[in-house]
Amino acid sequence: MNTAVTIAGVTFKNPVMTASGTFGSGMEYSQFVNLNKLGAVVTKGVANVPWPGNATPRVAEVYGGMLNAIGLQNPGIDVFMERDIPFLKEYDTKIIVNVCGKTVEDYVEVVERLGQEEAVSMLEINVSCPNVKEGAIAFGQKADALYNITSEIKKHAKQPIIMKLSPNVTDITEMAKAAEAAGADALSLINTLTGMKIDIHRRTFALANKTGGMSGPAIKPIAVRMVYQTAQAVKIPIIGMGGIATAEDAIEFLLAGASAVSVGAMNFVNPYVTEEIVAGIEDYLKRYQIQDIKELIGAVR
Repeated sequence: MNTAVTIAGVTFKNPVMTASGTFGSGMEYSQFVNLNKLGAVVTKGVANVPWPGNATPRVAEVYGGMLNAIGLQNPGIDVFMERDIPFLKEYDTKIIVNVCGKTVEDYVEVVERLGQEEAVSMLEINVSCPNVKEGAIAFGQKADALYNITSEIKKHAKQPIIMKLSPNVTDITEMAKAAEAAGADALSLINTLTGMKIDIHRRTFALANKTGGMSGPAIKPIAVRMVYQTAQAVKIPIIGMGGIATAEDAIEFLLAGASAVSVGAMNFVNPYVTEEIVAGIEDYLKRYQIQDIKELIGAVR
């Protein structure tokens, strides 16, 4: 059985990755998960300078998932390259670094620094960050802004780039086409959906930020639909995510057209989930006598 998949010239031993922001940079989960068994570790977002994140409380449990408004807290690129990259190099897994910023220049600075690091296989660009020059509208919510940041990053990136699309748009295919036209090597979707929770007893917002990103099993049907639509609209590979809790969920995304999947919120519920999904996909291939996992990609009919 062949479980390997290739995205933008990078081959992964299997299609199971971690969703950015839910797995730290691998070190935090390494006592639970054998990182060598994963296709890739996708790191938490890395900015050009340390970000303190949002005020607390910034996580709230909701029916079928969770809300978070962490605000992309991270120690910055200097600490990341000194501490996290050397750690991840010890493992036989691909490294994908998620990049965030508040201006195009912020992104480019991080992308150029990471271009010096051969161990980093791909860059995932988080375009759900607020663009401070555009009145805090996310880069990923306007097609022209997405096109501009994608094309600018491509001029500076040494590694293939994955544009991580926001579902908080009218038409996901319009955004996907803009990223593809600007030179994106792959897409990942979906990022979190904007949500809100109110504490009725205290009559206040559950999150200090008022709104947060909704993730977890409840969003999976939306994510599968958006991955399917996007796969029909573009030719570049897709990494699917959004509510994946089991191998069955992951296979659904592959059948919808994703070449790989990222597991997010369920890492908080079950820290062993990524390894379990790898094993479950292998069991599925054996059960249906499928010799190559690529036979599943986009095979829904």
